[in-house]
Amino acid sequence: MKREKQIIGFLAIVFLMQLSLTTHSQKPAINEKEYYETRGLNVIVFTNWYNGAFGDEKMSGIEIIHHETRTATNGDVRLEPTPEQWDPVPTFNGREVDRENGIIEARLSYPGYEFDYTVKTRAANDGLLVSVTIDKPLPEELVGKAAFHIEFLPAAYFEKAYLMDGKPGTFPLYPSGPMTLNDAGEPDPLPLASGMKLVLAPEDTLRRVTVESLSGKLWLYDGRNKAQNGWLVLRTLIPENKTGKVVEWKITANTVENWVRKPVIAHSQLGYHPDQPKKAIVELDKNDTADKTAQLIRISENGQTKVVKSAPLDNWGGYLRYHYKTFNFSEVKEEGVYCIRVNDVQTAPFCIAADVYDNVWQPALDVFMAVQMDHMLVNEAYRIWHGKSHMDDALQAPVNHTHFDMYAQGPTTDTPYEPGEHIPGLNIGGWFDAGDFDIRTQTQYHTVMQMVHAWEDFNIESDETLIDQERRYVDIHYPDGKPDLLQQIEHGTLGLIAQHRACGHAIPGIIAPDISQYTHLGDAGSKTDNLVYNPSLSELDNNGFESGIFDDRWAFTSRSTALNYGSAAGLAAAARALKGYNDELAAECIETAQKVWDEEHAKEPDIFRVGNTTGGNLLSEELTAAVELLATTGEAKYANRIEEIFNSPDTRFMFMSTLFVRAIPNMPGGFKSKVKEKLAEMLERMKQFGTDNPFGVPITRGGWAGGGTAMNHGISHYLYHKAFPDLVPIDAVFDGLNYILGCHPGSDISFVSGVGTVSKKVAYGNNRADYSFIAGGVVPGVIILPPDFPENKEDWPFLWGENEYVIPMSVNYMYLVHAVKDILGR
Repeated sequence: MKREKQIIGFLAIVFLMQLSLTTHSQKPAINEKEYYETRGLNVIVFTNWYNGAFGDEKMSGIEIIHHETRTATNGDVRLEPTPEQWDPVPTFNGREVDRENGIIEARLSYPGYEFDYTVKTRAANDGLLVSVTIDKPLPEELVGKAAFHIEFLPAAYFEKAYLMDGKPGTFPLYPSGPMTLNDAGEPDPLPLASGMKLVLAPEDTLRRVTVESLSGKLWLYDGRNKAQNGWLVLRTLIPENKTGKVVEWKITANTVENWVRKPVIAHSQLGYHPDQPKKAIVELDKNDTADKTAQLIRISENGQTKVVKSAPLDNWGGYLRYHYKTFNFSEVKEEGVYCIRVNDVQTAPFCIAADVYDNVWQPALDVFMAVQMDHMLVNEAYRIWHGKSHMDDALQAPVNHTHFDMYAQGPTTDTPYEPGEHIPGLNIGGWFDAGDFDIRTQTQYHTVMQMVHAWEDFNIESDETLIDQERRYVDIHYPDGKPDLLQQIEHGTLGLIAQHRACGHAIPGIIAPDISQYTHLGDAGSKTDNLVYNPSLSELDNNGFESGIFDDRWAFTSRSTALNYGSAAGLAAAARALKGYNDELAAECIETAQKVWDEEHAKEPDIFRVGNTTGGNLLSEELTAAVELLATTGEAKYANRIEEIFNSPDTRFMFMSTLFVRAIPNMPGGFKSKVKEKLAEMLERMKQFGTDNPFGVPITRGGWAGGGTAMNHGISHYLYHKAFPDLVPIDAVFDGLNYILGCHPGSDISFVSGVGTVSKKVAYGNNRADYSFIAGGVVPGVIILPPDFPENKEDWPFLWGENEYVIPMSVNYMYLVHAVKDILGR
């Protein structure tokens, strides 16, 4: 035993010696993209900025990318120990970059406090010096509040230690205080530790970061004590009655010498049909110059492996910060279980099979869309996803009110109801829009229309879910003899038609009135008491139908012609699908849609533009309504208006092309050839998408990742191909689906939870506090953090631009799978 201990001790010493020889800190330099770079470390300085519409997205200020993982953000002056999403953020006034001297300066302010400051970073021998400079003393009202801080990602430091002035601690897996009450009786966090020098993860060569204050004390907080999406916050208060350099830190991040990121083999986690194109995209660190050979390996039933194809990778070129090569194995058609190996990196197994796309769309319809159903109790076997929700919908929103989440009410209610009055009849149908619980009408009608198109184009008659509208009850994996897709169309339609019944027109949506309710996570059935608010009752009283608890959601009801057209389009489409299933509702839908069309054409349009809740482009929404009304009624006036819009100089053909293609079967002769001519011109201009990146789809930039754009690219090319098979090849359809299933930058994970061997298991659904997922939900995917960093975090669900489920994504995924099946003759 003693001998064994000696051996273990000797090996430990050798291991530590190896670490000391292979880890170090280097002086970072500012590269041509204007961020600090050294091997294994990037520091981005005010390239990104807080999104005003959505608050603090945790993508701003000084940010650290450590061995290709973004571990810190929001290095800036903030006013709270652990800022939440809609807490005040400063105004960015500009920055200067001095590459030669390794200096970046950003000028910022809090105009409401007349407080201006400069954040300066300067490359040091083994890290960065960061300072805050002010010309005037800190305003009195900000003393004890304003501090320079940086936020570290909790998931990057789970199960890791820290040292504050040499005193040890471990980062908590779950927030556990300490907390206190402030003078207003509200909870405030207390620091986990304080001192002059913090070392994060001293034991981990990939995550070790040292922050040393050269001015005031460092305070370490756990932001998750206030909000589940909080980060670990390190801050130094700005002292009062001082000017000049008031805060200065030295930040040092350990890097592994000659570190090279492992290759990512981007491929479909689901697999491939024998007859479809098959190509893996290999993403390589720019320092990875070793020769690479790819192998396609088939795995037998007894675990034996056989290399089916081995070949050098084909060079594609550079995109973002990486170098890309490709491996084409389209000629392999034998069914089986396969994986791909590139040198010492091997993928998870995937299938090549003729039935590879059968039923893989069902989690989207059977699980995700069922879980998102509002005004219902949703059960799955032994589990209740949520109780009956929002049965007290909804109160008329106050006039001249701007909501924090992109809703607003104009100067009038545009309904028969007074502000604060209950609007009856809105507590039916509809889906939770996304990871939150609001009913955004624009999302609802797009989802209904795409469901109708899936019903008509592919005749999807599967039955896996019981949906009982009378009992307000849903049971997943419990067939009821009715097509699930028709039942979901009915549910969405009930929500749309309810608005017209109650208000006389489409309304922007229904949402919680304040942030404390809006941030509710978990069971939607407990978000309100499901009793209509009656101000004459006390909070402790109810009569079984009403209560004195002011928790009802608000209905934002301002008229918008664009929104009304969009809703009419959804209703007109639903009328076709529901005919023969719910004839009474189908008749009401088409009658309402035609009424909306006639009313809107009899007056000047109501222009009310707020955020993304009041409809899309007016001409596009009108065209959508015309296309759906023409398909349902065949009336010439709709065909005439489609022709007029097609010929209008205001028409943006690229954004309306699929609408014109869908209109073709119901339009007079000659229209198809005109659409084909325009489409050919557009596709010629779009060829740049094929060379911009190696994935074959447009990859968007901005605060919301581009998975939806990739799928829409696939869907639109399917529609183009069906109309003009001689003009449009099919590759883009496969590329759109492959992208969402794992063939994308940054990783090879499937963005469809529960679909594919390795898929999203941590997402921004209403169960995100549990670091979990909802099967069939589709996340936005890879966000491109400017200037060049692709990111989708699997260990942190709270970045909505990367990880938030939204209902149209799942329905588009369902449609795209069927489009691929149709092309393959399945």
